[in-house]
Amino acid sequence: MGRIFVVELEGRSYRCKFCKTHLALADDLISRSFHCRRGKAYLFTNAVNTTIGTPEERVMLSGLHTVADIFCCCCGQIVGWKYSQKYKEGKFVLERGRIVDDVDFSTEFFIDSHANMSDGEDA
Repeated sequence: MGRIFVVELEGRSYRCKFCKTHLALADDLISRSFHCRRGKAYLFTNAVNTTIGTPEERVMLSGLHTVADIFCCCCGQIVGWKYSQKYKEGKFVLERGRIVDDVDFSTEFFIDSHANMSDGEDA
């Protein structure tokens, strides 16, 4: 097997829930109204740091489609699928339960643990 080169995306992105590898840019998001067996999913024009499985015909809510599962290239977890036909050809669907948004991922809180003096107290 060869060496894996991971693409670091600039800007707001979606990452693998399991290993935090970048998968897609928020700017490439087409639709949030997709659903899969495990819940919500998002449609993207492009995805990176993935490997593609074998194409197969699969019955979905919108009919029969040729799709291939996509996996995170770092941890190997399935993260969604890629379409291989019609107007969705080349588009990627990432399952919402298997990705995290940079906004959710980078939120941190800072708590000042130093005691403050009131205005009436002089140091």
